[in-house]
Amino acid sequence: MTVALHVCRHCDGLILDPDDAVEVAYEHGNSGPGRSIWAHREHADLVDPDALRIMTRIWAHRLRDA
Repeated sequence: MTVALHVCRHCDGLILDPDDAVEVAYEHGNSGPGRSIWAHREHADLVDPDALRIMTRIWAHRLRDA
């Protein structure tokens, strides 16, 4: 059985305990399924989904133009 590892969006650390993972946002994909954004339970209230959405668009444009 494969176990999915999630990365905390706040601290960039691996979330090793599945009970500690909290889905804080969902990013829609442009050409396929989107992806869930995860955080540790203690960091879930520190992640701002709106700022996350805006920064993801900025990073995507920078990568595309590079």
